[in-house]
Amino acid sequence: MTALQQLLPPPPGAGEDIDWKAAEARWGTRFPRDYMEFMAVYGVGGIGSQEEIGEVAILGPFPTGAYEHSPDDFEDETGNARLTWEEEGADQEGLDLDPEHILAWGYTSHADMLCWLTSDPDPDKWPVLLFARHGSQTCEVVPCGMVEFLRRLLAEELPSYSLECTPEPRFEHWRKGR
Repeated sequence: MTALQQLLPPPPGAGEDIDWKAAEARWGTRFPRDYMEFMAVYGVGGIGSQEEIGEVAILGPFPTGAYEHSPDDFEDETGNARLTWEEEGADQEGLDLDPEHILAWGYTSHADMLCWLTSDPDPDKWPVLLFARHGSQTCEVVPCGMVEFLRRLLAEELPSYSLECTPEPRFEHWRKGR
């Protein structure tokens, strides 16, 4: 988290006060510690360049009412990811997974979906499952957690995936964006 904060300083007043017991009850699972820490420091919102916020949207476990036409919690995007896996990903070589083990935590302005692969009972071991809608590979398992994935993305250390929000990315909390 410290390395991410160096690349993406959190704005003053950001963060969410989430009832994690209620979130666990709603989703039937615990959440990764890095995600809980991210929510406490940053919260629901978007990451982008100085000119345009929204390259990457980070979702919360509950609706915030932040966005009129876009999802702001896991529900819609998780449904989209599971349907995409059933329609496109199941034919992909080397990946055999149950769509019920897909839980979306974000999306991009390029219609990519950022998920966890939740098959491990320990949420701190969930890798990122990337649905890259504009690449040659529909799904890719990135063997790291959400915060490390964001750090690698912003540091341009993901050889198979990049966005246009570097070199000076910033985070905008949903309350400010609203």
